[in-house]
Amino acid sequence: QVQLVESGGGLVQPGGSLRLSCAASGIIFSIDPMGWSRQAPGKQRELVASITKGGSTVYAESVKGRFTISRDNAKNTVYLQMSSLEPEDTAVYYCTGDVKRSVLSPPRATWGQGTQVTVSS
Repeated sequence: QVQLVESGGGLVQPGGSLRLSCAASGIIFSIDPMGWSRQAPGKQRELVASITKGGSTVYAESVKGRFTISRDNAKNTVYLQMSSLEPEDTAVYYCTGDVKRSVLSPPRATWGQGTQVTVSS
């Protein structure tokens, strides 16, 4: 069974920074892409950023210029560096990845348990 485990969430003041990490474990042939989504109370889950093994990135308009996604392919780990945080960034952040367990298996969308990020003074 493949697991995605997030870390790095917490409480931060507006304008502050946080770095989220997500490590995948289990039998993994590849995870591509990897990314982060978030869900605020009363709102739908939304994609924040994603990154392919080759390094191509996609960002939500609301985080462009403030968040940076990166990954370590050798460690099957993805990071989200968040800067200039705003109260509107408060949400549970979920790590995501399309996981292949072998060269012949189809990719399967996999989610972590989530980590809370709260931006408040």
